[in-house]
Amino acid sequence: MTTIAYLDCFAGASGDMLLGALLDSGWPLAELQVVVDRLGLGAVTVEAARLVKHGLAGTHVEVIAPEAQPLRHPADLIRHIDAAGLPESVRGRAVGVIEVLDEVHFHEVGAVDTLVDIVGVIAGLEALGVGRVVASPLPWSHGTIKIQHGVYPVPPPAVAALLEGVPVVGVDVAGETVTPTGAALVAGLADEFGLMPSMTVTRVGYGAGRKDWPDRPNVLRLVIGQAEAAGAAQSETLIVLACNLDDMVPEWYGPLVEAALAAGALDVWLTPTHMKKGRPAVVVEVLCRPNAAADLRALLFRQTTTLGIRQSTVTRWALARQMTAVQTPFGEVRVKVAALDNGTRKFSPEHDDCAALAADHGVSVREVWLAAVGAAGGQISLGSGTAGSGTAGSGTA
Repeated sequence: MTTIAYLDCFAGASGDMLLGALLDSGWPLAELQVVVDRLGLGAVTVEAARLVKHGLAGTHVEVIAPEAQPLRHPADLIRHIDAAGLPESVRGRAVGVIEVLDEVHFHEVGAVDTLVDIVGVIAGLEALGVGRVVASPLPWSHGTIKIQHGVYPVPPPAVAALLEGVPVVGVDVAGETVTPTGAALVAGLADEFGLMPSMTVTRVGYGAGRKDWPDRPNVLRLVIGQAEAAGAAQSETLIVLACNLDDMVPEWYGPLVEAALAAGALDVWLTPTHMKKGRPAVVVEVLCRPNAAADLRALLFRQTTTLGIRQSTVTRWALARQMTAVQTPFGEVRVKVAALDNGTRKFSPEHDDCAALAADHGVSVREVWLAAVGAAGGQISLGSGTAGSGTAGSGTA
């Protein structure tokens, strides 16, 4: 079973809030201190305290450096990470987040706190066995903040740059709700953004921020749970973009579909319909993950005649699947294999492989397709769609 972490960032996200939520969920403070000691920063310690925000208690983490710390550039932080002897899964992700921060104005980030927050959060998720991270949209607040170059709007430039491609929601909070480190961690660790995924909840923790907001507790909620058993369908939140076209040249649809798939669409489909004045038309619908929606909206405006696009949120339930290659009398065919919760399997041979081999051997695509399914462990009964050990199926829901 997969352990899922849901980051409920309704009030904001910062490195210390994420660390606090992990400790509040049961990760021992002593284990965090061991990670900090391995970074070779000198006498740097971490302390945790319980804070109450609007009646909601959470854990607040402080990084204590009794001695003045030298200015560390991103390359210096990476050297500390490389020398710490951390598991590769932690080291690699931590370096990746540091590199993302280096692409924005790194002087807006406190070097010691940044290193502890990044490595600590990733190590904590690893210690709790988290295999998948889902995050809510991040709050986009307003107001101003003073940084090295003067007074800037909230969110500051570093955060605004890090939130490109990340779902956000405007909130009526005057102050910084998302820090550069928080934005980099959430953007870098989240496998997807959206609603709470289907899971059995096992832990809930709250990380408390320093500031107080007038109408909401300044906490980040971390929910950890177990996904459905292997083989069962799992849910994710996706976006559907749609537009009606009654004045587009038919030959343009093929390149449009190819361009949308290349730009990150999970699926594209065309549905004939009728519009006002009896005009025949086509509904173009694009299925995508939230982080690809902006690019695909722009593509639809550029490559179609539409003046408006509808956007809706849907929940997709999908079976986990893996790709395997099987040998048939005609040659090698790639096959998607998905497991159902009753122990049976579904097999979906890759059409392009089947078509190419059929052309090479002068046989029908159907013959190659059936041979591939048989080699994968199923025996298809034409017309029934069922088999002794599996079911054939393909397509994107």
